Amino acid sequence: MAALDAFLDRLDPDMCVVTAVSGGERAGCLVGFHSQCSLNPVRYVVWLSDVNHTFRVARSAEVLAVHLLARERYGTAELFGGQTGDETDKFRRTGWREGYGGAAVLDDAEAWFVGRVVERVTGGDHLGHVLEPVEWGGREGPGGALLRLADARTIRPGHPVE
Repeated sequence: MAALDAFLDRLDPDMCVVTAVSGGERAGCLVGFHSQCSLNPVRYVVWLSDVNHTFRVARSAEVLAVHLLARERYGTAELFGGQTGDETDKFRRTGWREGYGGAAVLDDAEAWFVGRVVERVTGGDHLGHVLEPVEWGGREGPGGALLRLADARTIRPGHPVE
């Protein structure tokens, strides 16, 4: 197990914020498990922990929004990773707009897309939401360095980690 832990500790993926809207409720969380998972058709998967508020909203959402943050947007990452939607309305503390299908698109995103949920896949303590991108955008120009796991390690999760 130590060798596996050492392998996993070497990974430093980009982090993203995933937002969900369903039944009049908005939610969002900081996510480290996400990836493109198909070339043709283009598909992207985001894995949400089954212990957080966003999971409960996302499991019935038709679309999710995925946002990449620049390193200088650490405050946004801390809000979505260090607070729980069970206690805090995160969207009152940051700028956002309504996107395709009612998705919540964050103003602070370096790049973003809204994806229609085409499948949900179980994976241990996370649920994978396979997305078909339907709307996207981002900042003009070369952009800043993206927030990575190493940048976010000091954020204490807003929900219990089991």
